[in-house]
Amino acid sequence: MKRREFITLLGGAAASISWPLAARAQQPSRIVKIGHIESGMPSSSPNLLAAFRQRLRELGYVEGKNLFIEHRYAEGREERLPQLAAELVQFGVDVIFAIGPPQALAAAKATDKIPIVFVGGGDPVEIGLVKSLAHPGGNVTGLTFVTVELAPKRVQLLKEAVSITKRLAIVWNPNNVVNKLELKEAMAAAGTLGLTPLPIEIQVPDDIERAFIAMTAERVDAALILSSPLTFPNRPRIVKAALTARLPTMGALREYTESGVLMSYGPSYADHCGRAATFVDKILKGAKPADLPVQLPMAFELVVNLKTAKALGLEFPHTLITQADGVIE
Repeated sequence: MKRREFITLLGGAAASISWPLAARAQQPSRIVKIGHIESGMPSSSPNLLAAFRQRLRELGYVEGKNLFIEHRYAEGREERLPQLAAELVQFGVDVIFAIGPPQALAAAKATDKIPIVFVGGGDPVEIGLVKSLAHPGGNVTGLTFVTVELAPKRVQLLKEAVSITKRLAIVWNPNNVVNKLELKEAMAAAGTLGLTPLPIEIQVPDDIERAFIAMTAERVDAALILSSPLTFPNRPRIVKAALTARLPTMGALREYTESGVLMSYGPSYADHCGRAATFVDKILKGAKPADLPVQLPMAFELVVNLKTAKALGLEFPHTLITQADGVIE
């Protein structure tokens, strides 16, 4: 899909999408099995699964009565995803709920028959998840964050927050297909803003501390953290390393800022997970993923962490604080 078409569709999404707040559905007569696969551990982001479960309850699905959810966690190791996806297929689930594009890609490679509903960043057409947003065409559909398209905005906001920024580290995982696309956009944006971008690779959790040591040696002023199955569940580890290196950081989602990253800009992950449950409900009632258009974010939120700013000795610009949708003090 061409970038212009993608951005045009994004712009019209908010006006065209609406979801009922208290929809009730007739409870299914059998126990449905949903496979859930994500990058971290149960403790990494319980709010995401909670939002999914809550929406399912509103739609008439009750665990222990007519619903069973089989969980698989990669524990920050993206290489485990194919095995975990295969296990869900062997378990015989009715639908797979994948939190993240790599998780969805692993599930799509494991089965072309079981419906897959995903949430996550990147253009799902460009990374090969669906044929088009309007007509997915296969057994996969869901909601995208448009992470790649937001990379320039994140670079801009970080530069505004840390006015002395000249050298910008971009922390990315070369094994992650979305990170590759996002890195390209972030580097171009940095160059346009007069910054020197320095890509810093991480491939396993132990690379995190080494990455921040390298940033200190390179005298970078701030770091953009690209979200992936490696970085998202290791948010506390990233925050600790960043504070030790005294480096301001920008993340993609509120969960990063709540963990201690200086700021984040992106859609609500929890909201997307709740909306994903509506897709699952439609599929269980007979809809085909191929006929359910991929949904785009309805809003984006800027979240800042003033506690982290204070710990770093930064005076956060008042203009950004007033723009923020969330302020952690």
